[in-house]
Amino acid sequence: MMQNYRNMAGQILLAATLLVGSLVMAADVAKQPVGKVSITEKQFGLIVGGSTGSGILTFQGKKYPFKLNGLSAGINVGISKMSAVGEVYDLKAASQFPGTYTQLAASIALGGGVGGLRLQNENGVIMSLRSRTKGLDLNLGNVTGMTVTMD
Repeated sequence: MMQNYRNMAGQILLAATLLVGSLVMAADVAKQPVGKVSITEKQFGLIVGGSTGSGILTFQGKKYPFKLNGLSAGINVGISKMSAVGEVYDLKAASQFPGTYTQLAASIALGGGVGGLRLQNENGVIMSLRSRTKGLDLNLGNVTGMTVTMD
């Protein structure tokens, strides 16, 4: 009987997660992207993970190089390289792009090194990224933050 409650609770949690994720993604459909980003990042970890990388923001016809540093909590083991491309939303000036980005609720991992990630900084700027990872990376934690600085 207890097993039935666990199964039902798991199904309800999955349905709620899918609903929230689809609502957040639907909000992006209504918004028009104002820029694009491409990112290359090296991820490393043993207990606490970290990452370092760089990227290019394309905004209003100009290219802005940037650097990023990240931190993840949980069990992290391995070294991998991640590349990502995506759209930028709610950016009114390039000066709003730097800052600390945290993960939004609607993030996915598709397996085979492919995934998606939505990040938002303190200025309300959103990055919706599609990523590809190569290498060994076991991460049983989550992204707690990523700091972006302009070159």
